[in-house]
Amino acid sequence: MKLGTVEADGTQRVAVALDDTRAVLLAPGTTVAGLIGDWANAGPAVELAAQAGAEEAVPVASLSWLPPLPRPGKIICVALNNSANASRIMSGPGHPATFSKPASSLLGHGRPVRLKKEFGRVHPEPELAVVIGTKGADIPLSRAMDHVFGYTIINDLTSPDMRTEDTFHYRAIHPAKDGGDGIEYVDTWVSYSGRYKGTDGFGPIGPWIVTADEIPDPHDLTVTCVHQGRVITVDSTANLTHKVDGVISFLSGYQTLEPGDIIAMGTALKASASGGAAVQNVNLTRLGGPIEVTISGIGTLSNPVEMP
Repeated sequence: MKLGTVEADGTQRVAVALDDTRAVLLAPGTTVAGLIGDWANAGPAVELAAQAGAEEAVPVASLSWLPPLPRPGKIICVALNNSANASRIMSGPGHPATFSKPASSLLGHGRPVRLKKEFGRVHPEPELAVVIGTKGADIPLSRAMDHVFGYTIINDLTSPDMRTEDTFHYRAIHPAKDGGDGIEYVDTWVSYSGRYKGTDGFGPIGPWIVTADEIPDPHDLTVTCVHQGRVITVDSTANLTHKVDGVISFLSGYQTLEPGDIIAMGTALKASASGGAAVQNVNLTRLGGPIEVTISGIGTLSNPVEMP
């Protein structure tokens, strides 16, 4: 099943796909978050409602999309999680490293990414996103996939210029190695991602969440990024370094995962064989849009780009 959130007559409505071109809108007041939280009961009811409403289905192309989960509790992003990164990581952890994006960064399919010259270079990062379905902490690897509700698409827009501006090179204070009351200074680099990952509009997402039963293997999906009609990246989720079950199990040892939480699994990086480029070469601030991300079995996320 495919679920999304749209705006119709000034209210949020849940859209359920009948096929690639038609969708049924559920009753006002229904939310995707609410459905996920009670999916064992809600799932069959949604199927019946979609069948009953088929006569009043609306064209998918006519819908005004919001993020499928407009206010998720957490948006956790896995950093440098593609095997193509291995040759350029000089040092780093062997476990998933993450950062967070705020819900206010999310943007619906078709809505414009509004950039300012102050943002500097902004490039796309096409990614598979996991939607959590059931609450869990300290989830064993063998049960991790039981906590997945479904999958969607996220474009983790990133500003390397703001990253540079918000990076500190400083002497971190550590306790002295002799165990006494003294301290020592350690040369350290640290960057804070609040602006360069979390600016408003830096998280286009959707349009659909596809339930997990329709994606038998999340590590066998093709990820394509297209800019202004030019194919930039064609990659596979098979190239994710840390797999979905491992990420869920690891993260749940530190943060309780809750229904509706989103985990962005890492950027598809492989350049298109037909003349693609690195996604880092697509400077949306200078070149504009549209920018599209397609993941097989899920759909296409497309957004225009606007400058003031």
